[in-house]
Amino acid sequence: MRFQLSVSGAWSLMIAAAMPSLVSATTSDVSEGFIEDSEFSILNRNYYFNRDVRKGGSSPTGNGYSEAWAQGIIAQYASGYTQGPVGFGVDAHAMLGLKLDTGSGRARGTTLLPVDSNNQAEDEYSKVGGAVKMYVLDTEFKYGDVFPTTPVVQYGDSRLLPETFRGLDIRNTSIEGLSLQGGRLHAMSQPQNSSSNKGFSTFYVGDVDADWLGYFGGDYTVNKNIDISLYTSRLNDVWNQHYASMNLNYEVADNLALFGGFNYYKATDQGKQLLGSFDNDIYSTHIGFSTGPHRVTLSYQKNEGDDDFDYLSFSDSIYLSNSIQYSDFNSPNERSMMLRYDLDMATFGVPGLSFMARYASGRDADYSNANSYYARLDSSGNALRDQNRWERDFEARYTVQEGAFKDLSVRVRQATTRSDEFSPNLNEVRVITEYPLDII
Repeated sequence: MRFQLSVSGAWSLMIAAAMPSLVSATTSDVSEGFIEDSEFSILNRNYYFNRDVRKGGSSPTGNGYSEAWAQGIIAQYASGYTQGPVGFGVDAHAMLGLKLDTGSGRARGTTLLPVDSNNQAEDEYSKVGGAVKMYVLDTEFKYGDVFPTTPVVQYGDSRLLPETFRGLDIRNTSIEGLSLQGGRLHAMSQPQNSSSNKGFSTFYVGDVDADWLGYFGGDYTVNKNIDISLYTSRLNDVWNQHYASMNLNYEVADNLALFGGFNYYKATDQGKQLLGSFDNDIYSTHIGFSTGPHRVTLSYQKNEGDDDFDYLSFSDSIYLSNSIQYSDFNSPNERSMMLRYDLDMATFGVPGLSFMARYASGRDADYSNANSYYARLDSSGNALRDQNRWERDFEARYTVQEGAFKDLSVRVRQATTRSDEFSPNLNEVRVITEYPLDII
């Protein structure tokens, strides 16, 4: 499966999609005014992270043990739009991370807080930024600090403070059921960093000297049962990534629904090949059913390439069924299966409480033909072959449904991984408490 779209072609398609609304669309359809539609919210996030590497890893403490407890405060402001055929507005954010507790050297492995050259966690750090925005022809343009939400570039929010990108983000909803998104970025800010560094970082290699990242695509709801997505991106001089997915959902009875779908990525080297030569196809497919409070999912995933399927560091830019709490099961030639069970306790008289358990097993990872950036070797210098691993996750979450603490949530996540030489054995616990406040 291949599909490609040039940057100029992407913008042409987006403009074409906006044309049906040329005559009637004004910002009065979406905004009562710059001040009238302003929103200001504060998210209080308390985060405890404990990772105990039993084999195949280390930490500055020398025993593979990492631990940190921190408090995050995330304030976000979004104005409405000025009135008229073209509307203007601004977004802004201010974020603060505070160290609550961590021992000498123990914070680095959690990536919750920035650390200094002596492996000591900083007492606090902050992020401040914003974007200017414009609305015209059912299309929203934002330039500045943006939060893309696509399968090929998605800001990460799995640590204390969210990841941000800097550049242009464009979204269009002219056609009913179709949502388009595209952009061009030139910098990213990691969750534990205050500043946006020019260039980009990937999960498996780290910093790469890429000048820009462009992306475009869309999600389309065919009907109440079928959704499809197509996206493409280019990390200049590094890779081209293309993505396709389809999701199905059918209610076969009042208390029974069947669902399924697939996700597919095509990744090839591009330009100066800053991460070497590669050509990866990776896909996942899943099927399942839900009945009452129960939901069961079975998924299969396979990387057909000779290198790890890479993506932007700390981002959520990997929409694969078996990409879970620690493992992505995306090593070269690796195939994996996962069984997942979800339980909603509202049926049992406890609304807001849910549980999840899953077990995934990956086999046959083979680095024999990996390029030098992704190669993994044994103690004798030979490429690792026939590598296997498994991961088991549990999660419990409760959200307060009413009263003064409405929407306050507590989530406890536990992961256990065991593997051969190519990945560490570890136990991990995360406890995340969030309390959102809508000020205006």
